[in-house]
Amino acid sequence: MAAVSDNPAVPSGPQPVQIEAEEGELETDSAFGDDAESYTTSLKSSITNYKYENGRRYHAFKDGSYFLPNDESEADRLDLFHHIMSLRCDGELHWAPIGDNPGRILDIGTGTGIWAIDMGDKYPSAEILGNDLSAIQPTLVPPNVKFEVDDAENEWVYSSTFDYIHCRYMAGSLKDWPRLMQQAFKYTKPGGWVEFQDFDMTFYSTGGEFKEGSPLDQWAAGVKEGIAKFGLVAEPGPKLEGWVKDAGFTNVHHSVLPIPVGQWPKDKKLKEIGAFDLIQFLDGCEAISLRIFTNVQGWSPEHIQVFLSDVRKDLKNTRLQAQHNFHVVYAQKPLTVE
Repeated sequence: MAAVSDNPAVPSGPQPVQIEAEEGELETDSAFGDDAESYTTSLKSSITNYKYENGRRYHAFKDGSYFLPNDESEADRLDLFHHIMSLRCDGELHWAPIGDNPGRILDIGTGTGIWAIDMGDKYPSAEILGNDLSAIQPTLVPPNVKFEVDDAENEWVYSSTFDYIHCRYMAGSLKDWPRLMQQAFKYTKPGGWVEFQDFDMTFYSTGGEFKEGSPLDQWAAGVKEGIAKFGLVAEPGPKLEGWVKDAGFTNVHHSVLPIPVGQWPKDKKLKEIGAFDLIQFLDGCEAISLRIFTNVQGWSPEHIQVFLSDVRKDLKNTRLQAQHNFHVVYAQKPLTVE
């Protein structure tokens, strides 16, 4: 774990964090991507609002406020990403010290609901509410877990505060992060905690052959440009700490965790994480690309597929030693607020 100081100054690019690579020549990770189903749990969807574009299903509630699909393939990828993030966080569902018997918990942008469900199993004392634009969560859940369709960027109208508010993997999903933080501050009880986990959407390498201008780099740049044209924030990760402090939270902790793509790391844990991350990118690059590159860049679906074939080659090339950064920020609301 690479700890980051409380210095509010944040560099514009990703902060490079060294991952030691496996010695010797590695074969391209060509086998990965074929067995993703064995690593994910397919949840039955309860969808009430959806539309179709280029063979993928999207939510219709607040259409245009989210660029990713909400179909079963994307749900499987999100559940895989839950596993990746849990591994990267040392098997923990959270880092905020919420105690053994937390009360009310809010999960912003719950997605498939897998984190909220796991928390409900772990903390029987808790009342957990997950919200999302799409009702893709399962109906059979622990009795202390509930889901609602809502836009987290709307004005919050909860009747009481929360002991803990959790929000992760919302890169490219929100327009006004400072306002979200302000609402989280308002609805966190004094002494309660918030935790935000998110990304840089920029790849880099500290010892490999990854270079600017490569297909993978062009893809990431195109995705970020398209997200920005949607009016959404593409890379919230490095800014989370500053936003949390500006909202009034104290006792702020910020860690930067590099995530490798592929099996090139020497460390066994990072090698496993890299293998899973490769799978989710191979499975997800189409879902990430379609709406952005057709609606914003004006590409045809056929052009996108040709381009993505080169992107996938880069993803599977262990010589690139590509990685990206994952940020974990947790903080506490003061017991007394001026």
